Amino acid sequence: MGAAYFYHLTRKPLVQTLTMLVGKSLEQGWRVAVRGVHTEGLEALDKALWLGPDDGFLPHGMAGGTHDADQPVLLTTSADAPNGPHCVMSVHGAAVDAAEVARLDRVCVLFDGTDEDALQRARDQWKALKDAGASAQYWSEESGRWEKKAET
Repeated sequence: MGAAYFYHLTRKPLVQTLTMLVGKSLEQGWRVAVRGVHTEGLEALDKALWLGPDDGFLPHGMAGGTHDADQPVLLTTSADAPNGPHCVMSVHGAAVDAAEVARLDRVCVLFDGTDEDALQRARDQWKALKDAGASAQYWSEESGRWEKKAET
């Protein structure tokens, strides 16, 4: 049974935190789906990942290609990622559910702590997962390093 990890972004930009988390997931041997709510947001992440530092390159692709199933990291708006992910990274408020948390090794919800809509969406997701009995952790970087602040 997996767990949902909520990452409250207040210091580092989304792409920097996403790069770190995806890198750690790949080190575990996991395939990853980065799930967003709109293609434009994922295209911006795709571009940022391609232009990142050479030592931080993450092999990835945008959903819709002929090799989606082979991608170690697939950026998608769909809940059905063809790369068979062990981990889903929810960005921009993409939906996750308790069944997915139970089925996967990890579900990560990354949200912008300076955006009230994003905060409320994350709170709603936390409550829904908690009410469904899913395991969840809340992580904050407000002190300058990631610290676990709550767990269900």
